Amino acid sequence: MDINQILNHLPHRYPFLLIDRVTEFNKGESLTGIKNVTINEPFFQGHFPQRPVMPGVLILEAMAQATGLLAFRTLEQTAERETLYFLVGMDKVRFKRPVEPGDQLVLQARLLRTRRGIWVFDCDARVDGKVVASAEIMCTERDIDT
Repeated sequence: MDINQILNHLPHRYPFLLIDRVTEFNKGESLTGIKNVTINEPFFQGHFPQRPVMPGVLILEAMAQATGLLAFRTLEQTAERETLYFLVGMDKVRFKRPVEPGDQLVLQARLLRTRRGIWVFDCDARVDGKVVASAEIMCTERDIDT
């Protein structure tokens, strides 16, 4: 999926769209995406000026967006809908090393199960083949009004 296809499936927009490309998609199973991390990211101005590091919460958000793409592509849904995909929990969150400008963050999301409208995913983010962060992410779809 290129950026235009991603924009068709996710409601996120700049500066909060954190996936640039999808390199692999297996319906109902897994998705691999890429986030190219550049010094031009707005968060690097303050995190941290003396040593720019991508905030861990944004790495988690990028993984969560990968889960959203996996779910929406699996259900064949587009961004034009009356519902949003909400994060409801994260377990087993681990950070292994910092992500810096120039890194290419490879995001992997694997669907573990769905139960009562809750989707559970095993996710990780890698740079140069090494895990920089991992988490079990739980999400659900809800009406925009709630």
